Amino acid sequence: MALLPVDEAITRVTGGLSPLGVETVSLDDALGRVLAGDLVAARDQPPFSASAMDGYAVRKSDVATIPASLTVIGEVPAGRPFDRKVGAGEAVRIFTGGVVPDGADLIVIQENTRRDGDTVIVEAAAGAKSYIRPKGFDFTVGERVLEPGCRLTPQDLALAASLNMPDLTVRQQPVVAIMATGNELVEPGGTPGPGQIISSNTIGIASMVKALGAIPLDVGIARDTMADLRQTAGKAKGAEILVTLGGASVGDHDLVKPALEELGLAVDFWRIAMRPGKPLMFGTMADMKVLGLPGNPVSALVCARIFLRPMIARLLGQSVETGRTATAVLGTALPENDQRQDYLRARLDYDGGGLPRVLPFAKQDSSLLKTLARADCLVIRPPFAPAAKEGDHVPYLTLDI
Repeated sequence: MALLPVDEAITRVTGGLSPLGVETVSLDDALGRVLAGDLVAARDQPPFSASAMDGYAVRKSDVATIPASLTVIGEVPAGRPFDRKVGAGEAVRIFTGGVVPDGADLIVIQENTRRDGDTVIVEAAAGAKSYIRPKGFDFTVGERVLEPGCRLTPQDLALAASLNMPDLTVRQQPVVAIMATGNELVEPGGTPGPGQIISSNTIGIASMVKALGAIPLDVGIARDTMADLRQTAGKAKGAEILVTLGGASVGDHDLVKPALEELGLAVDFWRIAMRPGKPLMFGTMADMKVLGLPGNPVSALVCARIFLRPMIARLLGQSVETGRTATAVLGTALPENDQRQDYLRARLDYDGGGLPRVLPFAKQDSSLLKTLARADCLVIRPPFAPAAKEGDHVPYLTLDI
């Protein structure tokens, strides 16, 4: 059976997915959620011309010649507008955020003045800055300030608050059930017996799911029996995606595929032309998509990056992408590639000039979590890529979420 190319596999895993419904949440609960519609300003910000500095509101014509002596007729703290117009030879003491009074078209900063009772002496020229933030300087009524599909950051929420919007409409969060498999696995904090290892994949995949804006559901570790696999998978009912970890290859104890087929799984594909991660399974079980990731830790995390990420993005109404790709200068020679698309763990070096330099790690085994943890990108080697020499340009995928 021919191995499925990576790009075609991405198309298949995302093709049957549609954005979930929407819900309204408060700003307090909106961090990391995905905006479901345009955010349009219903007010100007600032809603009036405001002073950008502490100083004096004056007329430019009155300070054209320096020094200039002006009569102080009042003051404007933030939140209390002045009720008179500034006339010839007059000044108003003003503080940052205060409403610029009618008649004034310049704020003389405090450092350029000297006060003598009700008189202020302007001792330095204003220069090019007026230190006035005009009405609508940040945004204006009707302006689209955030677009649907953006994952809301602290700065986005501050912007929404300034729009006087206490609630936002966001996409419902997909639930991603995660089922580890294998008699050899022990939960973190447990004591491994002979031949056993600590289960690390679940926490890695769950953390990625959460960072991508979905809800992870750990259904536990299924042992290598058909009955236990079926029972544990049953706990995923109601999830949009079931991610299985390990047991999807061709060994005598790789029982995930036949066990889930007994529960109604229709397999789309189960081998891809990718390294790490050839034994990857995808299918549909009732209303739930099933993504069977390899058991090796690096393979599981890299495959989740390439396939699970765009699945979650589709459910959240975001553009389907595997991440941010760019070009770097290769720091070491690489041999020619075979028929599988390779994702080499690597480090980037930004020396401040031109493209970054990228150096793949010497050891690329799919069990080496320490190497993946030290990597900040994946160098992409397409199928049958020719040998590359130091200094060649190569594509890479960042590992930021």
